[in-house]
This record gives sequence, structure tokens and C-alpha cells, in this order.
Amino acid sequence: MKLDPLKMADWEVAEAAEATLRKASELASELGLERDEWSPYGEVLAKVDASKVLKRLGTGKRAKYIDVTAISPTALGEGKTTTTVGLVEGLGLLGKKVVGCLRQPSGGPTFNIKGSAAGGGLAQVVPLPALSLGLTGDIDAITNANNLAMVALNSRMQHERNHDDGWLAERGLKRLDIDPDRIQFRWAMDFCAQGLRDIRIGRGGKLDGFECDSGFYITVASEVMAILAMSADLADLRKRLSRIILAYSKTGRPVTAADLEVDGAMCALLVNAVKPTLMQTIEGQPVFVHAGPFANIAIGQNSVVADRLACALGDYAVTESGFASDMGYEKFWNIKCRCSGLKPDAVVLVATVRALKAHGGAPAVRAGLPPDPVYSHENLPLLEKGCENLLAHIDIIRRSGIQPVVCLNAFHTDTAAEREAVRRMAEGAGASFATSDHWLKGGEGAKDLARAVVEACEKPNSFEYLCDLSEPLKDRIEKQVKEVYGGDGVDYEPAALAKLKALQADPETASLPVCMAKTQYSLSHDPKLLGRPKGWRLPVRDVLVYKGAGLVVPVAGEIKLMPGTSASPAYRRIDVDVETGKVKGLF
Repeated sequence: MKLDPLKMADWEVAEAAEATLRKASELASELGLERDEWSPYGEVLAKVDASKVLKRLGTGKRAKYIDVTAISPTALGEGKTTTTVGLVEGLGLLGKKVVGCLRQPSGGPTFNIKGSAAGGGLAQVVPLPALSLGLTGDIDAITNANNLAMVALNSRMQHERNHDDGWLAERGLKRLDIDPDRIQFRWAMDFCAQGLRDIRIGRGGKLDGFECDSGFYITVASEVMAILAMSADLADLRKRLSRIILAYSKTGRPVTAADLEVDGAMCALLVNAVKPTLMQTIEGQPVFVHAGPFANIAIGQNSVVADRLACALGDYAVTESGFASDMGYEKFWNIKCRCSGLKPDAVVLVATVRALKAHGGAPAVRAGLPPDPVYSHENLPLLEKGCENLLAHIDIIRRSGIQPVVCLNAFHTDTAAEREAVRRMAEGAGASFATSDHWLKGGEGAKDLARAVVEACEKPNSFEYLCDLSEPLKDRIEKQVKEVYGGDGVDYEPAALAKLKALQADPETASLPVCMAKTQYSLSHDPKLLGRPKGWRLPVRDVLVYKGAGLVVPVAGEIKLMPGTSASPAYRRIDVDVETGKVKGLF
């Protein structure tokens, strides 16, 4: 069956491609995995025991290591995952032994605006329903581990309120004296449930828990997800879980998962989740799927172990960072690479004519509504004005010591003059450039991009971190705002500044990397400031500490750790063929 993305929805392309899927055993054999290093999950999926593989092969880098990032997106995204998959397919067609690394889609965007993070057209990871609807259970395990910690915390507060020290001592417990006004952790749910952002729990009687303010964040924003992404192995995961700060006592002492003796049980829920899932592109190249998205409110990277696996097993390893380079790539550059010990050989910066026109002043792209005609008709002045955003992202990547490869993710509505204008702007800024038609043509359409990336990998670079971790936290945040985002400085709310000073005074937190939470739609904190905004300052309203993950998280502007569901969500179009049991309508 000929697969035509112009006549078929993404889910129809993916469904048709299932007939030619390779078995997991074939992929594992081709990668060089030994039989005790992977476990089948049905016929076409597998869990891979990274600890065994890396113990046998070592963690030293072997493959050329490529990161894919993007310019500031519209609400529909600009095809970063699609480009990642297309690049993997293109490298495969060039005869390279290539392994992709992607994040597992969150149920939030899958059922909301953006849809599943599976790619699109002829550049998808398959099977699509499995990837989009829970996969091998990692996100469910993270949700359960997170919520078990909250159960332990609220239960302990109830028992300490209801009983004296003697009663606690009989049960081997010591009073923690938890301050209900300083609870740091929240419940987790992998949907965009804005009605659960702030809630009151424990209402009722003496046996109905401890009454206090609480709330939910989306699972992928949980510290447990960040820990999974950054852990080297199960032992490291176990240690990190124990350090999670759930609350503070009334004297200001941190109350951790280890204090509540829940860390071991949390780890037990994650034993299988620590193993990356082996999947494949439509064209049969192997892809490891692990950890989660949302680089605007989380680390937004697939796992360290998945990247190490790809680098050990392939000649080229292609990984993806969430959202734009000011968010995803900055965290890849200054957090993930520190943690993994890997450094990139090339960075791909994805752009679209659509997003560039939006940054040039075109009417906003809104999910569920037809785009303005300007997006399908040539408009060079609008496009060239929007290229200021592209140039800003080129500069961000160059600040890390690497000249990016700009990939124009081609839409069939783009004109030759528009594509040429983007090429001219990118090359004028010193970047390499390739137009890629992977959505329409798969690997064949990505060959030019693949060749450009191969060439970029052979060039020396001077990759270096933005800051030394010995620099004060406040200085590092200021430097990030000025040198990455292009802002004039930082303004802290009093409570945020007090938290930052306390973190700086603690040697265990003063040297942690900074993981910013801010909007993905602008280089600034304000999603309405498009292009390359000037003359603004970043307002920080809170500072969180993820001691288990090893991160300090400034929260900027109006960003929420629990997104909201739109008026036209994707779940309205998802259904099941009750005769065959096949899911339809995913995108």
C-alpha cells in the first residue's frame, strides 16, 4: 500500500505501516544486544536492560552524537520530533548505523492540543497507539511512585496530629513535625487538568487524612520524572529518590522520602521503568523511547541511559530536546551533558516557514482553528522579519561552541522563494542549512539533511558549559537570562529571593544546575513577545529545589506546572473501531 501523507491522516499512515513492522528480536540482534539484555513486550516492543549492556560495552562514547532542537514554536509545534525521526531515516538510507532517542509522549498533549509526540507523515515512530497510550507503563509507574510519596506524607501528618510520641515510638516512628504550610511536593496526573492545580485535601473527620492545601502537577513535571531521566542506573535512581524533599518541618529541616521510609517502595514501582523501550521508525530504524516531554516546566529530555545506549550501540545517535533551544537545548547543554558526560558533535535547529511568519507578525496560529491564509501564501517581508527569532536561536547554539545545522522542515505550501530566504538568512549567520521533506517523503526526503549532519559531525567544535557550578546561583540565573534569552536581567518576588538565598547558603544545593520553568512560545517569559524581544526582564515568582534530581528550578512569569485543556482537545477525535479494536484519530 502506498503511504501518502497528503491523503492520509498520520494515524492512518501509522496503521498501514504496522503491516511491515520488524520484530523486536530482529532489531535487538541488529543492534548487537545479547539475549539476556532485553525482554520482549509483545512482538514489536522490548525493554532493554541498559545496565547490562553498558557494563559489557562501557559508557564511553562511540557514536557521533546529534541533538535536535528548534526555534520558538507555535501552538501546533514545528515538527521537531518529526525531524528527529526523519533524520534517523535519512541517515539509515545513507547506510549509517543509526539509533534514535525520543521521549515518551505525555497523555496531556496526546489528548489535548498537540497530539502524540510520535512524529508525523512518513517520519513516525510506530506502533502509534502503543506509543501514545501508555507504552510499557513508565509514566504510570512515575505517577504511582509520586503519589505514593504524597500518601506517605499526608498519612504521617495525620498520625502525628492524632497521636503522641509514645504511640509513634511503639511503631518505630519519630515525630517529624511537618509544617503544613511548607509542603513542597504535589500529586501527579498525566492529563491537562487545570481544575486540580490548587485543591484542599483531608476534609472530613479525624481519620480522613490531614487537612491542608495541596494540588496536582502533570506527571512529566514531577521530580520523579526528572530523576528517571537523569539516573545512571537503578542504584542511582534509588539514591536520588531518597533525597526528594517532600516538605519542611516547623524548624525548617527538610523532610525527605527517606525520612518517611517510602523511597524503597517508590523505587520498587520503577524497576521496569528504568529500562528504555525499544521501538522503530516507519522505515525500520531502532529508536529508544524513555523519559518525558515538557522542557518548559521540566528537564524535557529523554534519559541519560537511552543516550548512552544509543552511543554505545550505533555509529550515529540522534536525540531530541524539548521545545526551543532557549529551553530544551539549554537544558541539554548545561544539565544533561554534565550528567551523562556526553558532548554533541552536531546540533540541528528546526524551523518552519509557518513559525517564522508568526514571529514576523502574522495572526496567531490557534489549535482547532483554520490558519490564516497568510500561512499558505508567499509573504517574504513577514518571513524575513520573523527570521530574527531564527537568528536568536542560532546565536544560542553558537554560545555553546557549536555551529548548528538549520533544518527547514518543509511544508507543501512553502514556496521556493520562501525556502531560499530562510537558507540565505541561516547561512548568513554562519549556520549550515538543509531543507528536508521527511514528512512527505520519509528518509528519502531527509537525505540532504542527513548529509549536512554527517558533514557537521566531522567538524571540530568548542562545546563548553554556560557557567561553572561554583558560581552563585543568582549570578548563573542572571547569566542565563542575558546570554541565552536576551533579557536585561531578573526581578525576584520577595518569597522567591528568600528561597534562593537559603539555597545558596546550603552547600548541597548551592552548586546544583538551574532548570528554568518558563513559556516555550517566547525567548522571554511572556508568550506574546514574539521574534527577538528586547528591553525586558525575567520575573521569577518562585524557586523550587529538586534535590533528588539535583536541580534548582526558578519559576518565571505565569507558567503553570499543570497545563490546561483547550476547548477543542484531541480526545474529541480519538475513538476505537469496535470490530477490530484498533484505535483511530490519534495524531
